[in-house]
Amino acid sequence: MASDGGAIVGEILASRGVRHLFTLCGGHISPILVGAQKNGIQVVDVRDEVSAVFAADAVARMTGVPGAAAVTAGPGVTNTVTALKNAQMAQSPIILFGGAAATLLKGRGSLQDIDQISVLQSITKWAVAVKKVRSIGPTVEKALDIAQEGVPGPVFVELPIDLLYSEEMVREMFMKEVGGQGGKNLGAKALELYMRGHLYRQFNQPHVSIVPPTRESLPPKPGTRSPHVEKVASLLEKAERPALVIGSQALVNTSNPYPIADAVQALGVPTWLGGMARGLLGRHSDVQFRHKRSAALKEADLVIVAGFPFDFRLGYGRAISNRATLVAANLSASEMRKNRRPEISVHMHAGEFLRELSSIAAGRLRSWSDWFDTLRAREAERDAEIAEQARAPSELVNPLQLFRRIEEKMSDDAVLVV
Repeated sequence: MASDGGAIVGEILASRGVRHLFTLCGGHISPILVGAQKNGIQVVDVRDEVSAVFAADAVARMTGVPGAAAVTAGPGVTNTVTALKNAQMAQSPIILFGGAAATLLKGRGSLQDIDQISVLQSITKWAVAVKKVRSIGPTVEKALDIAQEGVPGPVFVELPIDLLYSEEMVREMFMKEVGGQGGKNLGAKALELYMRGHLYRQFNQPHVSIVPPTRESLPPKPGTRSPHVEKVASLLEKAERPALVIGSQALVNTSNPYPIADAVQALGVPTWLGGMARGLLGRHSDVQFRHKRSAALKEADLVIVAGFPFDFRLGYGRAISNRATLVAANLSASEMRKNRRPEISVHMHAGEFLRELSSIAAGRLRSWSDWFDTLRAREAERDAEIAEQARAPSELVNPLQLFRRIEEKMSDDAVLVV
């Protein structure tokens, strides 16, 4: 049985696989930090609240488990805005806990009391203020589900200070704050009676048993194949110059990327990676290209875009030839039709789409040797240009030469932070 609201939060986070909680310590949220630590979660204190959310975002991207951060009320919450917006645009599942003024003192000028929900609603999938201790568990569970389901993104849970500490401490705090403790007159007794009633409602049935849910890193494979994926497989068999572009969304909520990498390799289609999908195919894949993507997309007769938006990186869709058949797979129905409408839209997890497409089409496809020869010649030409530029003398450090030296020293499993 959890001893206070902070312990409830710690138990649920631990049950859902969270191993790190990033924070800048503050009195409003201290019970959350204690509860997390007691449940085996490493609490990492940073120097700025925005760094806490950036770190939670990084953990979510690297592990597939929602990142978690906790910040104090008011300026602690507002300091996270840039990182929350970044997580929203990157479709990264994170949960942010924000401290808040006590429920009885909300809107009365309490320390660091602002309307935090209004500030964060537009940059989160869900922003909610908890009102009672017994609501903490179900609310945190729901928030974690929302962060991961559909298009992933950040959620915000506001936890007032009086829901996190023990009932005895909260009673003492309230009485001291309003000056009702020990009063003998009728008004003081009425105030104390009201406080007792409020605290009873706050702390009655404070906790429920937590059963850790069983989860898979990717949505389960359906019993029947998607007709859209079958159609894409047929188009791929007939294509003479196919191109595959993979973005970050292919790896969301994915703790094991290797089945996706194997699927892409088995398809054997010329592939360009972007966002968090960079590195998916390792250093030496024979289907991956790093240069001249725009030229290839203008010549391709079939372009498959998996988990990649038609944003500035693809010229808002104009980088792809109008003569090409365009296929898009995306968790967001609106995103895969923004700026450029595909001939085939597949509304599903991009990584699962690639696995399903590979299971249907691999082994039935041609080698596209002429197309690969053309692309490899361009790749070699561009690599030679870069090597020449790296050798150019410079009064300062030649950045190309520096990065080439770094690449030579990097291990195959190195993680780059830019």
